[in-house]
Amino acid sequence: MRHAPYGRSLAREGLDALMASAVFDQDLSLLFINDGVFQLKESQNTESIRQKNLEKMLAALSLYGVNDILVDQQALEQRQLSVEDLSLPVITLSATEIADLFQQQHVIFQF
Repeated sequence: MRHAPYGRSLAREGLDALMASAVFDQDLSLLFINDGVFQLKESQNTESIRQKNLEKMLAALSLYGVNDILVDQQALEQRQLSVEDLSLPVITLSATEIADLFQQQHVIFQF
């Protein structure tokens, strides 16, 4: 997930695709990079933009068996966020670890 949570439908579509894949017992990991880290920010107030908050969808990921929530540490730092600012427990990865992760994957969906 690389895009900001609101203003486009990519974040919601990405979560929908992930949950649909999880139903088929796929071994899934979810990585937030770039502005996608904002999707995880806790206590988002979306009332003024008239969009549904993503926090409930994100909280449901564990029910779908998606337990590996990964975050680009550098993206957090660049956006002045820390893991304490996020709505879910995450595993932070360095740029090298992310590159290694991409090499190990069979399929990568980007939203």
